[in-house]
Amino acid sequence: MYKMKHKVLFVLFSLFTFFTTNAQCAMCRAVLESEEGQSTAKGVNDGIVYLMIIPYVLIGGLGILIYMKFSKRQKI
Repeated sequence: MYKMKHKVLFVLFSLFTFFTTNAQCAMCRAVLESEEGQSTAKGVNDGIVYLMIIPYVLIGGLGILIYMKFSKRQKI
């Protein structure tokens, strides 16, 4: 039960810190901040975060499939 609480807290903490990320490098940020309106900077930042999420989703899905396969095997 103690380990489960830690896992739940870790997942919640990870989800809430994700929403406040800024993924731009220093050079991209400097160039995009000089532009008026900041709409391009927000779009680039969202695109970087989107591209960063895809590998984590793929690895997480693969991990879930492997877990389900081994948990079914142990029940039999």
